[in-house]
Amino acid sequence: MDFIAATEPMHLNHLLANFGYLVSVVMFMLAIMRMGRVKTARSGNFLAAAAMLLAVVSSFVEMGQIEPWYIVGGLVVGGAVGAIMAKKVQMTQMPEMVALLNGFGGLASTFVGLATFFSMGGSGTLGQMMREGGWFGGMNLVLTLIVGSVTFTGSVIAFLKLSEKMSGKPILLPGRHVLNGILLLVPLVLGVGAVWFVQGVPVIAAVLILIVLLTFVLGVTIVIPIGGGDMPVVISLLNSYSGIAAALAGFTINEPVLVVSGSLVGASGLILTQIMCKAMNRSLANVMFGGFGAEAPTGGGGGGEYVGVKSSDPESVAMILADAGNIVIVPGYGMAVAQAQHAVREMANILEEKGANIRYAVHPVAGRMPGHMNVLLAEANVPYEQLFEMDQINDDFRNVDVVLVIGANDTVNPSAKTDKSSPLYGMPVMNVEEARTVFTMKRSLGSGFAQVKNTLFECQNNYMVYGDARKTLEEIIKALKED
Repeated sequence: MDFIAATEPMHLNHLLANFGYLVSVVMFMLAIMRMGRVKTARSGNFLAAAAMLLAVVSSFVEMGQIEPWYIVGGLVVGGAVGAIMAKKVQMTQMPEMVALLNGFGGLASTFVGLATFFSMGGSGTLGQMMREGGWFGGMNLVLTLIVGSVTFTGSVIAFLKLSEKMSGKPILLPGRHVLNGILLLVPLVLGVGAVWFVQGVPVIAAVLILIVLLTFVLGVTIVIPIGGGDMPVVISLLNSYSGIAAALAGFTINEPVLVVSGSLVGASGLILTQIMCKAMNRSLANVMFGGFGAEAPTGGGGGGEYVGVKSSDPESVAMILADAGNIVIVPGYGMAVAQAQHAVREMANILEEKGANIRYAVHPVAGRMPGHMNVLLAEANVPYEQLFEMDQINDDFRNVDVVLVIGANDTVNPSAKTDKSSPLYGMPVMNVEEARTVFTMKRSLGSGFAQVKNTLFECQNNYMVYGDARKTLEEIIKALKED
């Protein structure tokens, strides 16, 4: 009877924890579904945070006895860092912050793998030392270290490129594919040795640390050959890597919720990566192998001086917009840099009062991370119903009176459809040149990420409006109000 009484609380804890895990998994799935739409993305984010909190609490319940001070300390430090980042990071800095957070996720998985090993003790090979899983558990621990480490350093390089602390141009190392192959193969061989052959805690510890160091280098060499134009794809891929690392860490510590949530993030990240690749005319292999088969262009690409470029001023733009019935706004990274989303919304309100039909055409890779423009426009309370993906609106540009391109470049470059020498060739772009009139807001005739000439600027129906996007829009708003 005493034995039964002693085991009942543990049994109850186990049941409550499993119930909490189940609920949190369902909440994670619903959260990801809601994040698929701009209108419900915010509630999806809150739901995912609540699911993670429930999973953590359930884990503590299953453990029974816990050391509260470590938990409270972690919550306070992590919460403070998150609050400071959320407060200080501008919307224009969101892509690099996402890249950095992906890296932190990978590093956390690496630490989980190392901590698991150093907490085991015992003798023999790593496979023999694993209390649960044997050789499978040992190889899973090795893979956790490899994927987590690659994710961390790869994300740090992506952060440096996006924040312009490092050149956004591809850095092509001699024999980089062979180097990457060696840096991947050697850690795997070392991992096999640790699981089946190498014995003793000190030696295995040295092998695991060497694996981490080598894959730290691999993360760098994989990402540096990728140019700034492919960063949206890289971010979504690294996000997938962070999820895979978390799932592997979940297997390592036998934590089912971590396995499920990591798998969801990994799978959704891969799907998003494939969508991004299709939108940018890049293959997944091209991204994963750091520019494989895509050497730096030696010519072509629509280079040369611009000829016949026409310009306009805010007052003239306002006059044309006031008489237009069908207007499409195409946002780009320049809108994010100028923080012009609220001015865009104010201008659209005025034009709607004058009877215009306003729509927003959003390219899948506009900005520097997936969904960047959608987030900015949602922040300015642009109605979700006015947002159209490229496939939904591209065939209708021929019926549009005025297109207002705000800071976009490569995603509206017609040469992507005609110039086979251009690195953009084959990439689906907005057919803005088919509209009756196009106003392109840019600070200058400078090129975009792809570093190629934009032939839209030379089109007869295009007018350049030079200057900071927000200031230009404010002048247009002023002119519209005076009309």
